[in-house]
Amino acid sequence: MRALVCEEYGTAETLVIAERELPELKESEVRIDVRAAGINFPDSLIIAGKYQVKPPLPFVPGGECAGVISAVGSAVKNFKVGDRVIAMPGMSAFAEQVNVDQKLLVPMPEKLSFEQAAGFCITYATSYYALKQRAALEPGETLVVLGAAGGVGVTAIQLGKSLGARVIACASSAEKLEFCREVGADELINYSEENLKDRIKELTGGKGADVIYDPVGGDYTEEAYRSIAWCGRYLVIGFASGDIPRLPLNLPLLKAGDIMGIFWGSWAQRDPKANLQNFAELLQMVEEGKLNPLTTEVYRFEEYVQAFASITERRARGKVILTLK
Repeated sequence: MRALVCEEYGTAETLVIAERELPELKESEVRIDVRAAGINFPDSLIIAGKYQVKPPLPFVPGGECAGVISAVGSAVKNFKVGDRVIAMPGMSAFAEQVNVDQKLLVPMPEKLSFEQAAGFCITYATSYYALKQRAALEPGETLVVLGAAGGVGVTAIQLGKSLGARVIACASSAEKLEFCREVGADELINYSEENLKDRIKELTGGKGADVIYDPVGGDYTEEAYRSIAWCGRYLVIGFASGDIPRLPLNLPLLKAGDIMGIFWGSWAQRDPKANLQNFAELLQMVEEGKLNPLTTEVYRFEEYVQAFASITERRARGKVILTLK
């Protein structure tokens, strides 16, 4: 089978498409013929050797995919050959086939295409955990989303609206903001042209934001935090700008504000029951038409360099997908 292989740490240009043999299927695993796989910002860090997880070389990156089961292990009970599934292998998804433990699978809703399903798990699970378990977002509260046109940003807009919040989307261009409006944002802020703190204060009548969702980091973090409401919650999702900010700790003191780290993968391992409940609720939203995963950035497998670039150069609108069939 063909796979996208990281033979040395670096950028997407250092990856190669090569023939690889899958290991023997374990009794609790299924083999999936991959139709599409989702690329996430952490994938760019993993292949650079800059992520919390540093797999030994060589390895096949890719944390999520969707496809059709072609073989099952002897202990697999809930899935069969021919089932369409969404998988979260954690690694090895950027390949024509992947072996995945049955615990890391969810049935693929009929309403979703393979492209939609491939990008569903990580971004929606991250945002739902952030807004539900961590921020405890309430109906009527104001949610500010930085980097709102990106993969996780879009899901934060959609889920924030589904939870009854007023959503203010922040991005760096008029084109990205128009995309955010189409996704469902109530208000828009172009932080390359407007003062982020002042504009948030203006849009909230001076109160500030109840919850701020930040996958960007860098220069805008302190500016955004200065706009937070009393007892507001600041969600640290990631650092797409490349810079990890240093926030003066007098700010959370003066605002009685929280700073909450969001590490969905680690939480899911620690509380798998709650994680499965979250997925059940997310899939129900899809079935009811309350969530419609967007696939505006779809690339062929051979176009992996361009696909990674759309993320690292922060050009992506929504989720970035590789198709393999």
